[in-house]
Amino acid sequence: MRRVALALGLFVAVAVSLGFLLLPIVALFTRQPPSELVHQLSNPVVTEALVVSVKTSAVAQALIVLLGTPTAYLIASRRFFGRSLAITLVELPLVLPPAVAGIGLLVAFGRVGVLGSTFDALGVNVAFNQAAVVLAVAFVASPLYVRQAIASFEAVDENLIAASRTLGAGPVRTFFRVVLPLCAGGLAAGGALSLARGLGEFGATIMFAGSLQGVTQTLPLAIYAQFDRNFDIAVTISALFVILTAAILLSLKVSSLWPASRQTSRSLFAHLSSS
Repeated sequence: MRRVALALGLFVAVAVSLGFLLLPIVALFTRQPPSELVHQLSNPVVTEALVVSVKTSAVAQALIVLLGTPTAYLIASRRFFGRSLAITLVELPLVLPPAVAGIGLLVAFGRVGVLGSTFDALGVNVAFNQAAVVLAVAFVASPLYVRQAIASFEAVDENLIAASRTLGAGPVRTFFRVVLPLCAGGLAAGGALSLARGLGEFGATIMFAGSLQGVTQTLPLAIYAQFDRNFDIAVTISALFVILTAAILLSLKVSSLWPASRQTSRSLFAHLSSS
């Protein structure tokens, strides 16, 4: 009898939890007829916000990968004084309130900020434009990629790196031919997480870049702007956002099925030793 009661209690708990998580998502797609939902996607507010989000997120993600990958590899492969502090600094934007991140970006890069006079002398303005959106997205999303990249690089067997060097490969060649292929799955997972976080960024963006339609208004900012003006458009953008983030999460699941195998390692070293 107790087992039946326990099983029933577990079933109810799972049903309530899943129902609570799924109901708001399902409601986004059932509030309007599918045809109306699709029709709303052609609204300029939706299309312009989508273009701004895709453009700025792509640029931010490229910067995160290009700058974050060598940073993560340096931290993961070296033991130096202040390493723990460096990792803490990488993780700090994850726990900062978005409004604090936005204010920090504004007083650092704004016209009256720490680097404001330098940018003015160069004729560059990085506040309240798409450059500001890119910086805001990169600031809040980069820790997810860099932290995952550090963990991926740390997981590489040092014996494999030493073997590559023994076979005559230099540090750069070892990095691109051995380390990167072995870490590809982890780096892809970190990239997917940072991309999803960047697409959903709201607080830092609105504080540092504003919400100008067609200029700095991303998908989350468009939802906020349309909440009181046209709720149906806000629902449409929300549904579109669910689709985008679900696609990113699916890619994350796929990347987790892409671990480096021993066979991959052997083929890499066979290529190195034969070339």
